[in-house]
Amino acid sequence: MKRRVFAAGLFIFFILLMRMALVAQASPAPQVLQYATPTPRSDGRIIYIVQPGDSCLRISLLTGVSVDELTKLNRLDANCSIREGQELLIGFGGPSEGSPTPGPSPTPTEVLPTATPVSGGKAQICVLLYEDTNGDGKRQETEPPIAGGAVSVTNLQGGYSKTMDTVPADPNADFQGICFADAPQGDYTVSVGIPDGYNATTALSYDLTGVNSVKAGGAYYLPFGAQPGSVPAANPASASRSPMIALVGGLLLVIGGGLFWYARQMTSGPKSVKLK
Repeated sequence: MKRRVFAAGLFIFFILLMRMALVAQASPAPQVLQYATPTPRSDGRIIYIVQPGDSCLRISLLTGVSVDELTKLNRLDANCSIREGQELLIGFGGPSEGSPTPGPSPTPTEVLPTATPVSGGKAQICVLLYEDTNGDGKRQETEPPIAGGAVSVTNLQGGYSKTMDTVPADPNADFQGICFADAPQGDYTVSVGIPDGYNATTALSYDLTGVNSVKAGGAYYLPFGAQPGSVPAANPASASRSPMIALVGGLLLVIGGGLFWYARQMTSGPKSVKLK
């Protein structure tokens, strides 16, 4: 009787071990909660959709975009008022592979290769997205333009916001970039979205404000650099099951199986022989 109780106890223990092992093997890796930057849209804009309970400060902490920049890019009021479901512009860029350190910010100048004074109270903002072959963040004459990018020019006072695509090199043109020839006087944000397969070597956004504010009749030149990217690395956030958990589960199964076999041996015992 004692042997049967012992065997039953071992059998139940074995079942519990099997259950624990299976649960351990099937348990998914812990999830890492983090913010993933949205994929840029076709025009290069990176959009964040306001979620329930969001505030400008929370969005700033999530995206790394300052509250002041959020306010300027989206023309928000002084209180940075937002509503659920609202689309907020948080930057421009292409889905580049790799993460090189951006070089120096573009330096605006009123000396343009084909600078033509603009009349009627308007200004000219010209942008060149170039292939920064040596990655130094400075444009050399031998570095060609990059086609397929997107350039956005936005007046921070409102009333003017345009986007244009960058174009291939034109051997007949003195200036290889694109120009917004009808920009009113004021403060501007100029942002660039780079094509697939490129990494930025300069900042991709520049503010024409303060001493660099756009003035009527002026012409402003902004170069932005990028270079071909490398093969994207594996996503470190996608973790696999721990092999140690599987090993422990297998060991428990082996131990449980050995105990079960031992219990069976004790239960059967030596057979009695009747004497005639």
